[in-house]
Amino acid sequence: MSPTTSSSTAYADAKSVELDDIPVIDLADLVAGTPGAVQAVASQIVEASQRIGFFYVKNHGIAPAVIDGASRAMRGYFALPAEVKARTPVNTSQRGWMATGMAKLEGSKTHDLKEIFFWGPEQWHPRLDARKGVDSLVAENTWPDESFPALRRDLLPYYDEIQRVGGKLLSAIAVGLGRGADFFEQRYTSPMARGQLVYYPVSTAKDESEERFGSAPHTDFGVLTLLLQDMNGGLQVRNRTGEWVAATPIPGTLVCNIGDLLNRWSNETLSSNLHRVINRSGNERHSIAIFFDPDPDAVVSPEDLGFPEGMEKYPPITVSDYIHGKNKKNFTQYQQGGKQA
Repeated sequence: MSPTTSSSTAYADAKSVELDDIPVIDLADLVAGTPGAVQAVASQIVEASQRIGFFYVKNHGIAPAVIDGASRAMRGYFALPAEVKARTPVNTSQRGWMATGMAKLEGSKTHDLKEIFFWGPEQWHPRLDARKGVDSLVAENTWPDESFPALRRDLLPYYDEIQRVGGKLLSAIAVGLGRGADFFEQRYTSPMARGQLVYYPVSTAKDESEERFGSAPHTDFGVLTLLLQDMNGGLQVRNRTGEWVAATPIPGTLVCNIGDLLNRWSNETLSSNLHRVINRSGNERHSIAIFFDPDPDAVVSPEDLGFPEGMEKYPPITVSDYIHGKNKKNFTQYQQGGKQA
């Protein structure tokens, strides 16, 4: 989540979503494997990603029962007393529960209002064994199995399904960037796929006067974010004219956006755009974000996508080094000497 600048107009109202701003892309043919579907979806994703960096997807193929189970488990988890959630505190491997006040995004005036539960892959490829204990992001999950076993049980089926959707979207993105549909596959043999359950309390007048956001304006760190949001709204995206656009919840859809690493990989062809959350709904807001990132040791370089030497805007960097560097600047457990998993 990269920095932005606060201003006295930080809480200006967002206009209603328009499909010209954030399009809805139908994945039915892509999911079904219809000939020509990859190319058709590729052109839509690349157009949206160059212009605003965000798009909705519908007919993604995740069963409603899987979504309902994950959503129900998330709400149940956040309803637990703080002292129960604190039994699995967040660590510097980004696993566990992060209380309100522990996220202060670069460039923001104060901490975010949100709570987060972080998790990642249940298993890693054996070739990454040597990185355990060295690379803090190659770590074990810390589930609240004793206090709330439903979280692991009901969340992991969704986690598996959302990665399937992410893989299909990346195939289309690769084609849209002039590569083969399998371009990303060799970099996703053991993807980090960082997961966050996020709880947002209702924003108060005092919060707004102090420019305290549910989530302050930021860009996402990784390659591709897939977000399941509830119907309470609050997500806002900045468009090319500088206006904030409300990414209104649309039933049956996911909100997807390009992250910093894909912006970097594509030599800024695809946009990693500013967004924020202000929860004025009067209800608690819940969302499930999957940051569908490559293997931790994958190298991100614009040359891979055909940009010749001398024209690339960024040097090569591994996924883990980039993500870890950003984490250290945005989450207080790193400044507090938090433990690694």
